[in-house]
Amino acid sequence: MRMDKLLANMGFGTRKDVKKLMKSGSVHVNGEIVKEGKVHVDPEKDLITVFGEKVEYKSHVYLMMNKPQGVISATEDTEHETVIDLLLYEHAIYEPFPVGRLDKDTEGFLLITNDGQFSHSLMSPKKHVPKTYVATVRGIVTEEDVEQFKQGVTLDDGYKTKPGELVILQQGSISEIELTITEGKYHQVKRMFEAVDKKVLTLKRTKIGDLTLDPELELGTYRELSEDEIDILLGR
Repeated sequence: MRMDKLLANMGFGTRKDVKKLMKSGSVHVNGEIVKEGKVHVDPEKDLITVFGEKVEYKSHVYLMMNKPQGVISATEDTEHETVIDLLLYEHAIYEPFPVGRLDKDTEGFLLITNDGQFSHSLMSPKKHVPKTYVATVRGIVTEEDVEQFKQGVTLDDGYKTKPGELVILQQGSISEIELTITEGKYHQVKRMFEAVDKKVLTLKRTKIGDLTLDPELELGTYRELSEDEIDILLGR
């Protein structure tokens, strides 16, 4: 990898910033000063330091975001703010993308990474990774609904969903529920409730696999996943 690209990827600034940094003689590779950005290095084998501090290189970034309403799950859009727009430069430089998607008006747990294999492991329909949501629903959610969701419900296009685990948190004209499903059809949660003559008013994803959204994360904020959390998501 080119030295200037590595340093830019590690958050040392733009290519122009990195060029100025290298010209100052502050960058060393295996104890030798390197001033040319085109020099190739192996971050896995070479000892790279800047101002005497070792550069810990990482090729992938894994982020947990609490997505707010009004922001779309995309890398770019000409009309709407995207989840990538919410990232700091030090993470955006990895050119990450959202793992799956949350609807524009849905809040909650969204993973963002630049690791395609990681994304595939979680989003492939063959993996059946569960996702858990909490929602407020207009209408009295009943035990009959719980049983129907357990059997799978038929959506407006004739598709019958895989079994879902519906838990009633509060029953009333406006009910509060928790729902766990293993697939992600378009607007699936909303359409499942429409299939039983009810309407989702608010929706938030709280869990992916066995990992729960960090309750300390405010809407619109994010943090990097720990190694343990990555292992939990991948079932290791």
